[in-house]
Amino acid sequence: MADIATAPPHDARLQHHFDDPEQQREAATLGMWVFLATELLFFGGLFAAYMIYRVWYPETFGDASRTLDITLGSVNTLVLITSSLTMAFAVRAASTGQRRQLLILLAVTMMLGLVFLGIKGVEYHQKFVEHHIPGFGFHFEGTAPERANLFFSLYFAMTGLHAAHMIIGLGLLTVMFVMAARGRFSVAWHTPVELSGLYWHFVDIIWIFLFPLLYLVDRHK
Repeated sequence: MADIATAPPHDARLQHHFDDPEQQREAATLGMWVFLATELLFFGGLFAAYMIYRVWYPETFGDASRTLDITLGSVNTLVLITSSLTMAFAVRAASTGQRRQLLILLAVTMMLGLVFLGIKGVEYHQKFVEHHIPGFGFHFEGTAPERANLFFSLYFAMTGLHAAHMIIGLGLLTVMFVMAARGRFSVAWHTPVELSGLYWHFVDIIWIFLFPLLYLVDRHK
């Protein structure tokens, strides 16, 4: 009875199949890395398809790429890099128990994500006005319009999938913000913020590869 009476209280956040919080954290982190690896394979197929067609049709892909707004693309790159920085600081704030700072940094990160999506929406509207949307009504004045159609199909597939992941990331950060506002995180337990940060950084890294592949093809001409 003495052993039972002096036993430490059970942490409600510790699942029954884990021995201690650290083991649970390591398992959750490993699970996120495995998930991100599968996402990388998913994007990898699109990257591989793009690179193959880029080698086959370099001139047409160069012509099509130069119709993209490099200024907006560059601004979006800066926006996402900044959002990765604020997300990293948010994770640090969570690990040190700075609740107010965590809330501010999460809010700033979400705002930057919304700015990115807004700029991407402007770019999509430009492509709509220029009749560069693949399918019926597609028009391209450069060489080999049918090959340019392939470039824009890949452009919208890759950036659209990336934007979808951004929206999911914003959903995760919204949940983190609500949990932080309710005081759910502490120095001892802030794993969800860390995992959300990993996801956000992954989405940002994907864009770091998308930007040069799509926007900087033969830009010197």
